Amino acid sequence: MATEQDLLAARLEDSIKLSRKRPCFLGFLDEAQAAFCQERLSRRQDVAYLSWGGHEYAERVVLGFFPDYLEPAPEFFPITPFALSYRKEDKLTHRDFLGSFMALGVERSVIGDIVVGEGQCVAFLREEMGEYFLRNIQKIGRVGVKPSLQWDGTLPGARQFAERSGVVASERLDCLTAFLCRTSREKAAGLITAGLVFLNHREALSVSQRVKEGDLLSVRKQGRFIIDELGPLTSKGRLVVKCRKFQ
Repeated sequence: MATEQDLLAARLEDSIKLSRKRPCFLGFLDEAQAAFCQERLSRRQDVAYLSWGGHEYAERVVLGFFPDYLEPAPEFFPITPFALSYRKEDKLTHRDFLGSFMALGVERSVIGDIVVGEGQCVAFLREEMGEYFLRNIQKIGRVGVKPSLQWDGTLPGARQFAERSGVVASERLDCLTAFLCRTSREKAAGLITAGLVFLNHREALSVSQRVKEGDLLSVRKQGRFIIDELGPLTSKGRLVVKCRKFQ
């Protein structure tokens, strides 16, 4: 019996074949699915592709595959923003929005990130679902909302971060993971080998992988982090690190 990964691998190969003549898109994919696909794609030199989720640092993404004559770019992706406004005193959560969306009987793969702020929400959808959501979403739970397919490009609450800084032994992945998760290198190594750590949306393959400035590091149930600065060295030879955690 085919596993979920077998089915995803087959869909990936179908998308690659179809893209020889026209752009083809797979997803939305969650971080684990995207990592699985990108690991397979890393072995291929004949595929032009791009990962995009509708905004910078998107967690759920669409993989786009392109023919030789077309340069991969975000504007080709069939993703539409779905903006909702409501009273600020109504406190709605990501779970509230996702529950109402899924109640429409759609598949999870047509919904990307859902970014919630005070009195505002922007969800990223497959383009073909935009009008359907616009017609059918008037309430989230018992809260009335005003839906729109017009979006000014600003994420609700302007993405919030918590800044952190400290020192680590080196730029090895296990060192950075231990620092970010406030745990030991041994426990951090366990998280990595268990497939719970992702570097730039790809499942980390080794505890000794090198982390660079600008990398996006995700740890299941711990959060997502942007590595802003690595260095300089302290007088004791340890590496200064500065990062931001997504709130």
